[in-house]
Amino acid sequence: MKHIFDSHRPDTRYFNSNNNASRYSIASDRPKSYWMRSLLLLLITSFLIQAVPLSAQSFTPIKSSILQGKVTDSEGTPLAGVHISTAPVHSDAYSDYNGRFRLTINGFTKHLLLVTPGFQPECVTIKKAKFPLIIQLQKAPKRARDSGNNLFAQLEKIPGISVMSGNQANFPAGQIMIRGVSGQNVAALRAKMPSVYFTPRNNTESYAHIKENGFKAAAISPLSTFSIDVDKASYSNVRRFINEGHLPPANAVRIEELINYFDYHYKQPTGKDPVNIQTELGTAPWNPRHYLLHIGLQAKKVGTDELPPSNLVFLIDVSGSMAAANKLPLLITSFKMLTDQLREQDYVSIVTYAGNAENVLAPTSGADKKTIKKALDQLSAYGSTNGAGGLEKAYAMAEQHYRKEGNNRIILASDGDFNVGASSLEDLEKLIASKRKSGIFLSVLGFGMGNLKDDKMETLADKGNGNYAYIDNSSEARRVLLKEFGGTLFTVAKDVKVQVEFNPAVVQAYRLVGYENRALNDADFNQDTVDAGEMGSGSKVTALYEIIPQGLKDHFSPNVDTLRYVFDRLSKKEAFRGELARIKIRYKRPDGKKSNPISQIVADKRLPGMKTSVDFQLAAAAAGWGMLLKNSQYVQDMTYSKVAELIKKTLESDRSGQVGGFLNLVETSEALAGNEIENTGNLPCSPILIHPRRVPGPAPRPIPRPGPIPQRDTVSTFRILPVSRSVPLAKALQGKMTCVSPIKNK
Repeated sequence: MKHIFDSHRPDTRYFNSNNNASRYSIASDRPKSYWMRSLLLLLITSFLIQAVPLSAQSFTPIKSSILQGKVTDSEGTPLAGVHISTAPVHSDAYSDYNGRFRLTINGFTKHLLLVTPGFQPECVTIKKAKFPLIIQLQKAPKRARDSGNNLFAQLEKIPGISVMSGNQANFPAGQIMIRGVSGQNVAALRAKMPSVYFTPRNNTESYAHIKENGFKAAAISPLSTFSIDVDKASYSNVRRFINEGHLPPANAVRIEELINYFDYHYKQPTGKDPVNIQTELGTAPWNPRHYLLHIGLQAKKVGTDELPPSNLVFLIDVSGSMAAANKLPLLITSFKMLTDQLREQDYVSIVTYAGNAENVLAPTSGADKKTIKKALDQLSAYGSTNGAGGLEKAYAMAEQHYRKEGNNRIILASDGDFNVGASSLEDLEKLIASKRKSGIFLSVLGFGMGNLKDDKMETLADKGNGNYAYIDNSSEARRVLLKEFGGTLFTVAKDVKVQVEFNPAVVQAYRLVGYENRALNDADFNQDTVDAGEMGSGSKVTALYEIIPQGLKDHFSPNVDTLRYVFDRLSKKEAFRGELARIKIRYKRPDGKKSNPISQIVADKRLPGMKTSVDFQLAAAAAGWGMLLKNSQYVQDMTYSKVAELIKKTLESDRSGQVGGFLNLVETSEALAGNEIENTGNLPCSPILIHPRRVPGPAPRPIPRPGPIPQRDTVSTFRILPVSRSVPLAKALQGKMTCVSPIKNK
């Protein structure tokens, strides 16, 4: 019989029958090594046949299961807002008000990583777990920097300089970050510490100036009109600042976007209108003498099968500045997530721009996900930035494959360094507005840091009837492009405007919290030619009004004279005495040109603080946090502790982990107070990076840099922050932290 391993037959030219010491045996035509390999192959085959049943010869995913547990401190007190993640990364969650958590694990999950401010990070091994699962965290000890003999302490001895983050022991990140640096301070640093390099990082991020809304007298200006806003970019951008170890500039904080980040429990519309109005009146947590009016709008949720077909154009910035891991690689991952949501009737094109704009992928069906993902994987960062050329080519592609009854949309993804090239920003805005009228909308996704042009990106999205989101990590990408897929891309109501008419007999003064850049003239409400915001399938919009009731003496009340000539509609005072306000909204159908009105009366019935809903408390907490971050003059008695208490009341109903993450950010914000970035049009120089020299030696010459270190108008000092203050520490620990401590159980 011909053996299957004929390739191993010995060549007879190498046999010598007269030599008993021949390499091969005379009794066989096979070498010994051949038989050893054959025997080993038989043993392996036998093992595999027994281990793998015939029914499982195809690859099947490992089944997932739910792991539940509880987190406490060393004394058994439940800890809320603890970030729990699995390693390898699969899922994450936050503990609720009772310290409980639940997350998904599978066969690959080895460890749990637990991080929260003020406590030591804990790494536990799942195989050693005993149930019920109770994990105790130990309070973080005082930092070694207190001894005054290490690099941290030496840095803080220099006036005007303080360490922000890093590790004084072994520099695992290769750097220490400091702030409060001027040219004079850098010279002092070099003289003090010749064993380190000093590398400044320029920061060219820009944000639109926001003048906070003030109180208006209801007797003089009873109408308040604004366009709705479903953008949430500010929340994730603020989170990025805090996770880096410093508070955001005031202009980066748009309070309405902090409020709208969360998933509130509004009722679905039941009538012919695609939008439902919901209101609640309670007490302002920052001033118990003031009212707080909560207004919620809920758009109709449309099933995926009922959504119109899409003609999407991915417009991707592949310029050289996109090379960082949190830019183009994260962008590609995000668009792959979106690709997984596409149906057969949806089509995707890809246009890229660097020095030139290119068509990378012709319209491809969502059923051919492999081709779309392959085109994304081939992208690389290089060259300069010609955003104008890319935008024009993307619109040409969208027009060429326009779907009359479909969703035609360009999704621009960039790090924000949007070079408009030969065209001015005004010309681009006109182009986007004209294409909007033809039914092609523009949404914008921001990535990265250091050169984010937040003001420009938000403006482009507003002009294009789209949304603006900032993607700071893969979890945010999953939330924007998977969980809120319909609300992000499929419009059910466009040009949605809100107008609130306050009753002067009940309301002395009022203030809209946020929405400063969405304000409209009162006459714009009934003008159908005036552009406003869009609501997608299942999306929500929340607005808060702070109200000073009639008869209350308050220094915030506008000091204006009573009007002599006014049409007195309040002659029927008793008829309106029970009404606080009337809310009106106008919207258009996605393909409509005429607006439709909806209105609702708000009764003058204030709920006591303990009886307000979870939605009311969560929105109030987000507003209070935003005012603290902005150093608002209207913050009054609000503190970070009060914000945290409001959040903890809502943790029990949190199923997504959003609220737990929010609590973590608030507690970290409190620790960072005093580290604010100066509020200028363009941010000042970013923190200087101090790189330790591996080999001691004489003082090195400064690393060449493009220009002098930017001078700061004022010198601020900041205190050292524990590394555990930053939420992303859990990801940093993966691969760096050895799990040696078993899960602690009671």
